[in-house]
Amino acid sequence: MRLVQVMVPTGKREAILDVLDEEDVDYAVSDETSGRDYAAIVTFPLPTAAVEPILDKLRGVGIERDAYTVIVQAEIVVSERFEALKERYEQEEEKNGNGDRIAREELIARADEMAPTVRPYVLMTAVSAIVATAGLLLDSPAVVVGSMVIAPLIGPAMAASVGTVVDDREMALRGVKLQALGGVLAIAAAAVFAILLRVTNVVPLTTEEVFAIGEVRERLAPDVLSLVIALGAGAAGAVSLASGVSSALVGVMIAAALVPPTAVVGIGIAWGAPQTVIGSAVLVLVNILAINLVALIVLWRMGYRPKLWFREDEARSATIKRIAALAAVLILLTGLLGTFTYSSYRTADFETDVTAAIESELPPEATLLGLDVTYEGFPLQTPQRAVVTVGYPPTSTPPPVAETIRDRINELAPNPMGPFGESDVRVEIRYVGVDTANS
Repeated sequence: MRLVQVMVPTGKREAILDVLDEEDVDYAVSDETSGRDYAAIVTFPLPTAAVEPILDKLRGVGIERDAYTVIVQAEIVVSERFEALKERYEQEEEKNGNGDRIAREELIARADEMAPTVRPYVLMTAVSAIVATAGLLLDSPAVVVGSMVIAPLIGPAMAASVGTVVDDREMALRGVKLQALGGVLAIAAAAVFAILLRVTNVVPLTTEEVFAIGEVRERLAPDVLSLVIALGAGAAGAVSLASGVSSALVGVMIAAALVPPTAVVGIGIAWGAPQTVIGSAVLVLVNILAINLVALIVLWRMGYRPKLWFREDEARSATIKRIAALAAVLILLTGLLGTFTYSSYRTADFETDVTAAIESELPPEATLLGLDVTYEGFPLQTPQRAVVTVGYPPTSTPPPVAETIRDRINELAPNPMGPFGESDVRVEIRYVGVDTANS
């Protein structure tokens, strides 16, 4: 429910009250005595669904040109006429398929409020990226989640989408600029922080060891399922904004799609391996595009349009063009995610087959203690190095299976040069004496 206050210009009183009487709206009229060009103040409660259509009718009698309107949230309205008005507009909204959505003016105000000013946005984004980097290097999911909570990323995305559908070019451009600034800033902050950790030896890890960390490794080769997070986040953000409910948890979901992969890109730059984090960079772009695309579609389908009817065609054209552009780029990048998905399945099958092959070559007294494979390539990854750890009784000699294992691994490795090429995986065999006697 909303409580609306309208300043009535001189000469418009009767026209405004006639509109409210026709709509069967309860109202109170107070004389305006400031000496300005206003005759009265009209206050009336409205169901959320009725705010936009009734304000449109009031504009039809010329109120917007000479007065201002205040809309505030109301907790309780006790009135039989109000209940009837609420029921009527809810039925109309359900018939139109718009659901329970806030008025266009309130949507614009909420989106503008959610898009922060530059200084706090820069500070919070940088802090979020630094905390995410620390969480990734610590392999701590809890810290990574904490970085998502403080990331102010939902506002710019929603501002860009709302500005597009209501033809507010300034708001849309502001949202796009903030998103671009946030992405670049997050990567830069993560990279600078990771470089400091590496130079000061706070994190004394090699490149291979850094990318072997669980929280980092799982974001190096994202698959198509990662796109679902961004699509869901964009839809949830638009619906929560348009329905007037809290967007705090949705903001965490959007940050979950953006903050960790940007931190991984920064880590890759700091450890001098930007080619290794190309997949994470692609994931960041895909998620940004998906969030904006879905938010645009949802808001337009919910019926939001510009204030002036003759600008609706222009807004529709701009929205369709942006949806088409976002969809085209998203499809291209999603193809890369599909390739990453196929590559992940291929590497998983390779490691399963290699494990079975090694175990079949080992004598009964020896055991396979570990298999660590390093991959390279974009977008299809191929194994470059494999470290096989074999355990054997310390009272005997290491089993002579090194050459056989090397041959089997190269035989099973995905071929990077096609069916007629040869795989060349560097294989290291490490023997560890294992005492299996019970102590």
